[in-house]
Amino acid sequence: MSLVETEWLEKNISKVKLIDCSWHLPDSNRNPYKEYIDDHIPNAIFFDLDKNSNQNTNLPHMLPSKKDWEKIVSSMGISFEDKIVIYDNSDLISSCRCWYTFIYFGHNPKLISILNGGLKKWKLEKKITTKIIPKINLSKYTAKEYKELVKDKKQVEENISKKKFQIIDARSKARFEGKEKEPRIGVRSGSIPESLCLPFKELINPNHTFKEKSEIVKKFNTILGPNITSTIVFSCGSGITASVLALAYSLIDNTYRPIIYDGSWSEYGRD
Repeated sequence: MSLVETEWLEKNISKVKLIDCSWHLPDSNRNPYKEYIDDHIPNAIFFDLDKNSNQNTNLPHMLPSKKDWEKIVSSMGISFEDKIVIYDNSDLISSCRCWYTFIYFGHNPKLISILNGGLKKWKLEKKITTKIIPKINLSKYTAKEYKELVKDKKQVEENISKKKFQIIDARSKARFEGKEKEPRIGVRSGSIPESLCLPFKELINPNHTFKEKSEIVKKFNTILGPNITSTIVFSCGSGITASVLALAYSLIDNTYRPIIYDGSWSEYGRD
């Protein structure tokens, strides 16, 4: 159950750990934490995507260490057995990155879901929001790292000739084809050789919900052909929208465990 609907969350909100993982591009002039303080779904805990990524690298949004992740999740009062629902108020569906990180560090995928439509759909339906910050009782979270769910640059470069997996890039076609300048300084335009492009926005409706499974299948079939395969690795600019594609793929293949090229184009495309 990678997705839950707003109606389900409204009925079960007291039974889950709810996370607000809103994140915006640096040039958006939006502060996700301030937005959370001003208005969020009751009981939601804020997850800072920048602060909760690896702080010992100059690459954006890299996975933290296992030790740091245990501290982060323990400070949120979450246990290994908790049912977690994640939402966001972002045009980039940033909640999916948090979803992927929990799975990478061993949380049962059946216990982690994204709120379909996020805060946007919740508010469109005039459901309750609040300014009250929930009290957190600290926990002691123990993670288990599944390193096979991430690829590094060396593996990506080797795969260009070995072709053991297929990379799908979630960026726009203009960025993928090198026709549009990259937003990050020091990163050239273009894409990883032999990779394919499926812009994540093609899988998202205007109200921030995911498209129907049949439409998602068609989108993947368009670039992969009729043979859907589990040997897929997703990439993007910095690992956020790659996770959106991974979530979408999990909707059409419930055996798929998300695999991300963590450095994505921010690493591969460095000048």
